[in-house]
Amino acid sequence: MTSTDATAAGRGRAGVWNLPNVLTMIRIALVPFFVWFLVADAPGLHSVSGPWRWAAVAAFAVAIYTDKLDGDIARSRNLVTDFGKIADPIADKLLIGSALVMLSLLGELPWWATVVILVREWGITALRFFVIRYGVIPASRGGKLKTVVQTAAIFLYLLPFAAFAPWMSWVAFAVMMAAVAITLWTGVEYVVEALRLRANGKRQAGTVEGREQA
Repeated sequence: MTSTDATAAGRGRAGVWNLPNVLTMIRIALVPFFVWFLVADAPGLHSVSGPWRWAAVAAFAVAIYTDKLDGDIARSRNLVTDFGKIADPIADKLLIGSALVMLSLLGELPWWATVVILVREWGITALRFFVIRYGVIPASRGGKLKTVVQTAAIFLYLLPFAAFAPWMSWVAFAVMMAAVAITLWTGVEYVVEALRLRANGKRQAGTVEGREQA
């Protein structure tokens, strides 16, 4: 390897090992700890709302904060990388998905809500890859709102307040229903955008082909 190649390789590594990407990897690493804390609090899958439940709340809060922090740092310092574009949404889906599945396993969240959200999340991710040849589907304001409401709903479910404040469970359920509604609505928006993007891409390809034949 020449000195030029070595320098280029070093720059490539430096591009990946920056603070936003490290925070993303920390968020991914927190997911199994978050799940373990919930399991430790629920022998026989019956939550006792003890110290381990609070540890799960703390792990979730830290993970969500790193999500905001890494995005702010990446944009302010121009540290947006291809790795970050791929790893960041994966980290988000792992965290949100594991929280939803665990809450359903513990009998605190209806399975249908978890299934609806997860099918939409992974379905839209697959759709993005399917139409990437025609262009990138940008994140919409509705998509960002969806993430905020989902996070708020999960956080309310995780807080062990229902034992002495039963009304909190109704608040959490109401926010989760809002999250489900926004999730479905934005999912339809993304499908429409994907169809539009695909149609425009095919139209442009047909135009180019016609010019070449002419």
